[in-house]
Amino acid sequence: MCDEKQEQRINLKFLVKLKKTPIECYKLLQEAYGDNSLSCARVFEWCKRFSEGRESTEDDQRPGRPVTVSTPETVTKINQIVRADRRKSIRMISEAVNADKETVRKILHEELHMKKVCAKLVPKNLTPDQKLLRQQVCSDFLERLEEDSGLMKNIITCDET
Repeated sequence: MCDEKQEQRINLKFLVKLKKTPIECYKLLQEAYGDNSLSCARVFEWCKRFSEGRESTEDDQRPGRPVTVSTPETVTKINQIVRADRRKSIRMISEAVNADKETVRKILHEELHMKKVCAKLVPKNLTPDQKLLRQQVCSDFLERLEEDSGLMKNIITCDET
């Protein structure tokens, strides 16, 4: 398929040098190649390129996707960035090392064994029903304490690990 496209572009370049219009070029390609000919839009595009002085019939290089390969240099660079500022997001790190976000995430999680932990404490707003329930639980607890004074020894007030 690529060879046929290349051949059509070469023929198109020849027709443009003969001062044919894009419509005439399209009709001639349709006649020669039938259903496998370039679309009308592509013919107009390539006619414009050739009339502007383009000589090559090859496709232009496209930028493509970011690099997804994790190299030891990339891993060390990501490690240095994270150690310098732990608040950087994966997006910011990926832009700094010019790598795909998914690659940076995999390096952080699988190779460096790191995970994102939110360090902010957000106050919790209770609904009136929740406030009432907490008040009832506390009053019940106080009543049980008055009945059994040894109950306080069985309560764990914090995590002892």
